[in-house]
Amino acid sequence: MGMQSSFLLILFIVPAVLADLRVGFYKPACPDAESIIFQAVQKRFNKDKSVTAALLRMHFHDCFVRGCDASILIDSTTQNQAEKDSGPNQTVREYELIDEIKKALEAKCPSKVSCADIITVATRDAVVLAGGPNYTVPTGRRDGLVSRAGDVNLPGPQVDVSQAFQIFRAKGLTLEEMVILLGAHTVGVAHCSFFSERLQNDPSMDPKLAANLRNVCANPNTDPTVLLDQGTGFVVDNEFYKQLLLKRGVMRIDQELAMDSSTSGFVSRFARDGHGFKQRFGNAMVKMGSVGVLVGNDGEVRKNCRVLNPKNKPTVPSPPKKGKVSPPSKKAKNKKQKKPKSNGKKKKNTRAL
Repeated sequence: MGMQSSFLLILFIVPAVLADLRVGFYKPACPDAESIIFQAVQKRFNKDKSVTAALLRMHFHDCFVRGCDASILIDSTTQNQAEKDSGPNQTVREYELIDEIKKALEAKCPSKVSCADIITVATRDAVVLAGGPNYTVPTGRRDGLVSRAGDVNLPGPQVDVSQAFQIFRAKGLTLEEMVILLGAHTVGVAHCSFFSERLQNDPSMDPKLAANLRNVCANPNTDPTVLLDQGTGFVVDNEFYKQLLLKRGVMRIDQELAMDSSTSGFVSRFARDGHGFKQRFGNAMVKMGSVGVLVGNDGEVRKNCRVLNPKNKPTVPSPPKKGKVSPPSKKAKNKKQKKPKSNGKKKKNTRAL
């Protein structure tokens, strides 16, 4: 995460949209779509297990700005600075994986599978590969036509529980759902600059963890990353909550979940109930995936996730060709026009009265 990147996974709930999305949307037009996506994610996961955290972050950052429309994938141009080049998105990664998946899908089913659905399905697959829930993803999203860096307004890392809940509540989420969705930090990472102030005598952090992190973050010329879950940092499970109960939360907002009286009960419950956490996490991800989606004839299905489809230029009819006029021949030029012979009679006036 960059200096201004956000860590909060802000989600909206728009239940009505789920009626426009449906499970198995691509079966008629591209039956192998989800299989193609899974194979690519699995291949990437086998090489780098941090892909789960990367895709979760991409998915959240996309959905929070203009909804889940893959606007985060669009490249900037000389005329427009796109979302991906905003401060909070500087360290979003795995764009190349999305490109790879899109290329394979275009070869199999041209212009059928949206980039927005690729992000959503790929994130689910990465969660499953990391030991998380295999939740069912409704599909049918379309890709957005707008991507502006100025639209990216994600909260910073210093908000407290009360401030965070104001944001979640404004999107229709309960306090419990906020705690569940922040549980995605079970596979997240953070740069030292995001929590360095906690490493000096902060009573809310385990002293042994603080000492270890001071060593990791010792070099002032670098800004290393550390796992947010110090127990099982590459596994989607409830260990994150167990770590919070031991004062081993790295980010301030994470640790405050276990300390604030309004959220501590949820942390304790999910620390005890791993199965319950996974089930609720899957449900919350489905809801998050319905944020501001474009369906039907809205948006488009991009052929290249990084650029909008070329616009159809209006056809301008060509002006009619002028007939070629041959110059008069010398013979015609010199030929005198004969006058009609008069019969000596006057013509009658035929003009109407």
